[in-house]
Amino acid sequence: MKEITIKEAQTEVDHWIKTVGVKYFSELTNLGILMEEVGELSRHMVRIYGEQSYRKELETLPPAGEDLRGLLSDELADILWVVLCLANQTGVDLTDALQKNLEKKRDRDAQRHRQNEKLK
Repeated sequence: MKEITIKEAQTEVDHWIKTVGVKYFSELTNLGILMEEVGELSRHMVRIYGEQSYRKELETLPPAGEDLRGLLSDELADILWVVLCLANQTGVDLTDALQKNLEKKRDRDAQRHRQNEKLK
């Protein structure tokens, strides 16, 4: 599978929405979908890494022997999809936004975490 850049991902999502998905859901609807997807990720995270367990009679589990972390990759991809949709809808270039965010963190937080006693 070919790796894609964030910009290419934004373009591919936009193309899919306009050709297969007909049109974007409203920004507010997509925000709600994003919250749903984050909730699904949370549900799996607390069961895989936390203290909760899956209730076999109520929850869909992967086939026996399949790595539960595969569920995480699917949920993270769903979240990324909706973030890409929101960025496209609101005119945000995520490549530029991420670069600026990394610069901000690099400058602002250069020593912050090294000085945090809770992290030592």
